[in-house]
Parts: sequence; C-alpha cells; structure tokens
Amino acid sequence: MAAAPVWSVDPRTGKQREEVAVEATAAEVDQTVRAAHAVRDTLAGRTVRAALLRAAADLLDEAGPHVIEAADAETALGPGRLTGELARTTAQFRAFADVVEEGSFLDVRIDHPDAAAIPPRPDLRRYKVPLGVVAVYAASNFPLAFSVPGGDTASALAAGCPVVVKAHPDHPATSELCASVLRRAAEQVGLPADVISVVHGFEAGVALVKHPLIAAAGFTGSVRGGRALFDAAAARPTPIPFHGELGSLNPVVVTEAAAAERGEQIGAGLGGSMTMGVGQFCTKPGFVLAPAGAAGDTLVKSLTAAVSDSEAGVLLDHRMRDNFLAGVRDRAALPGVDAPVTPGAGGEHTVSAGFLTVSAALLAADGEHDLLLEECFGPVTVVARYESADEIAAVLGRLPGNLTATLHVSSAEAAGEGEAAALIAELTPLAGRVLVNGWPTGVAVAPAQQHGGPYPATTSTSTSVGGTAIERWLRPVAYQTTPDALLPPELREANPLGVPRRINGLPE
Repeated sequence: MAAAPVWSVDPRTGKQREEVAVEATAAEVDQTVRAAHAVRDTLAGRTVRAALLRAAADLLDEAGPHVIEAADAETALGPGRLTGELARTTAQFRAFADVVEEGSFLDVRIDHPDAAAIPPRPDLRRYKVPLGVVAVYAASNFPLAFSVPGGDTASALAAGCPVVVKAHPDHPATSELCASVLRRAAEQVGLPADVISVVHGFEAGVALVKHPLIAAAGFTGSVRGGRALFDAAAARPTPIPFHGELGSLNPVVVTEAAAAERGEQIGAGLGGSMTMGVGQFCTKPGFVLAPAGAAGDTLVKSLTAAVSDSEAGVLLDHRMRDNFLAGVRDRAALPGVDAPVTPGAGGEHTVSAGFLTVSAALLAADGEHDLLLEECFGPVTVVARYESADEIAAVLGRLPGNLTATLHVSSAEAAGEGEAAALIAELTPLAGRVLVNGWPTGVAVAPAQQHGGPYPATTSTSTSVGGTAIERWLRPVAYQTTPDALLPPELREANPLGVPRRINGLPE
C-alpha cells in the first residue's frame, strides 16, 4: 500500500496547497526513534546543549520571513501574530540555554556522612539526569511556540533528551521547514541531526507513544486525543510520564463592586481577550461569572459592543469550524440561554464571534446545562449572571480543572476589603495560574510561570512554559558512598563545573 500523502491546506479556502510529506509507517517511526536513541549521549554536555539552543534561535530568526509566510498560509493567523509568536519561540530557546548554563535545574544535593545521626547517614549525592527520547505532539493553534520548535522541544533538548515530534496536520509545511532549521542548528554545533526529528500521521502518533525507547511525552491538544494517548502511555509494559495539556475553560469572576466601578472597561477587555486569535488560545476566557443587576448590565453592554465590532475570522481548519458551529448551536439551544451577539458562520470559510448569557442559578441547580461548563474552541464565551456569593460558590464547585482562573475586583477590594481574598481561595484549587484584574490570554515565558492545572487542563502538575518546564524530562539519581573519582563532575567535592549545590541542606 502506498504511503498516505500529507497535504498542506489553506484554511482560507479549504483547498490543498502542496504535498509536503507522507505519513510515517510503524517501521519508519521505529527507525526514527532508534536513530534518536542512538545519539542521546551526544547531548550529555551542558555546553553543547546551550550552543544548540542558541543556534536554533539564531537560525529560526534568520529564516523568519519564510517561516512566517509558511505558517500564515497554513493557519491564517496573520503575519503580525506569527511575528510575535516567532519572537516568543526563539526567546524560549535562548531562555533554556541560560537555564542549562546556570545549572540549578540539576538540583544538586550533597549530604556528607554523619555517624552520629539517627540512623547514621552515609555519604549521599543526588542530582537529575535526562530520561531519554521524548515524543512531542504539536499543537494546532501555535504552529511555532507549541509545535516543532516549541517549548516542549526546547525544554527537552535543554534537559539532554533527543526529540521526535509528531507534526500537527494543520501546518505540515511549517513543521518540515522548522525541523530542517533545527536539524541544521544541531549540525552547526557538531551534533548529529537526529537529536531532533519529525514524523507525520495519526497512526505514527500512536506508534510513537507506544515505542519502547520513548521515555516521556508532551502533548498539547484536545481532551479526547490527549486522553487516548495518556491512556496508551500508562498501558505500556513500561509506563512513561505523559505531560498533556488537554482543555481549559479559564473561568473569570467579576465582583459586583468591580462591575460597578469599571464594568465598561471589563466588558471591553473581555471582548478583546475572548476574540484574540479568533478565540483559539488555550487561555481564552470561556466562562464568566458576572453580577445580575445594573452593574452587570453595563459590563454586558460593553461586551456586546466589543464583540459586535470584531471581524469574522478563519479558524485553523474546516473541521474546527464545523465543531465550533455545532458547539455554539447546541449551547444556544439550551433552555434559559440567550445570545446578545449570536456566534456562528461569518461566511463560507469564516466564523463570527459572539457570546451567550444564562442565569448562574440554572448552572448551580442541575446538570441540564453542563455543556456550558465545557470548552468550546473558537470566539465564544458564556456569561453567567449571579445573584449572590452562594451562587458563585455553587457554580465554581462544578467547574473542572483549568489552566487559568481570573478575578476582577474593585480598588477597595484590591486593598483587602470585602471577600476578594476568599474568592481567590475558591479559585486557587481550580487552576494553575490565578490572575487578578487582568486577562489570561498571553503566557509570559518566565521562571515563575505555571502553564498547567488540574485535570483536564493538564495530566500532570508540571508547567509547559518557563524554566521549570525542563523538570518534566529529568529524573533524580542518588549516589551513595561513591568514590570521588567515580562521581559525575557535578557531584564531586571540588565542584569543577561550578554548578549551584546544597551541601548538608544549605546553599554551597
């Protein structure tokens, strides 16, 4: 049987652009993984890893015009958005190069022997080592920052793990182009190109997570697809860590005092956030608890104006467009649901933004409206109007895990008055990142970032953004009573590599 072709498709027209690859067979996946496994030791040195990450960033910047052109042709995200995403992508590579060189990620801990301790303590020296070959499943909505050259790839290479990426079918040409740049970066710093590879095809993705030489996996996508791969990773004879980002509603709570103080501003901000990128951000605010009454009416009026002024846009592919139209239709048909701005088809290939409103009491009372508490990918949000703090608590108690949760408070509440602190305490169990008086779209690449949350937002407690994302691809090893000459350099008494360490519980 001939290998199935992989086509690049223009989402603005639905027409095929070019055949860019063929779907990988099980044998080809096996060959690719084994090639990556065979070169894993070439990534052992932190110096060469940092060089690789910086070379990748530089070459991606050089290829920027071609990368942006290819990505726009396949995603319709626009040159402006993609220029910013490329800058974010190369910044991630450089940030991880700094992490690798600094060395704290190794978490070196040395406990000298103490015969007087109870029980007696031997000489113990602990640090972290790379897991092995990492499988990365690229996202649809970020063809660069969460795809072939994305944060999963950058953090895995930083940890010393070769990477095999399962490319997303929405941007195969971009994936091939970026893969060629990364492989060229590897060769430029003296590494084999096989430290980074790409495969295409659904069956290839399944074979990849099941391959015995794959040591861990990172995924960004749907709940359905991510859960299937997560289950496959757990069902292996040797289960592996699966760090999946699956879906998020990203709830927002607006206090009555905040709505009274700046309802118009909050409504406009919400409109901008939920329509950003045609509503295709994983951090889109998809559910809002706003007060009933005049203050909440001002917010809704402002949101209506903001969403009505937004232009129709193209989703990443026509399957997503079909799912969006079906999703908003089913939600709008529920009893008690209104559509101040009806989301739907903007044209043959586009969608128009909108939002739905419902009484919070209906959501708190029964399960008939549970669909409103599930993510709908695209430019739509649900505004639930509450009458009391009890209704807020009841609805929050029914929400699944999320990447983010946002609270909008008044100036007085921000200074400690009222129940703002109690609301933050209610939101904290729901999300990995809690915001106050901001919007969740936009995830800074920073050491303190947490991009991950309770299931189904993610399948682990780790972050996929920021310096600590490297921890997903490492495991600790302790050496006991090991002669100094036989220890890894990072654990030797003289610390020849100068890595940060803790000695007997204290910083060195």
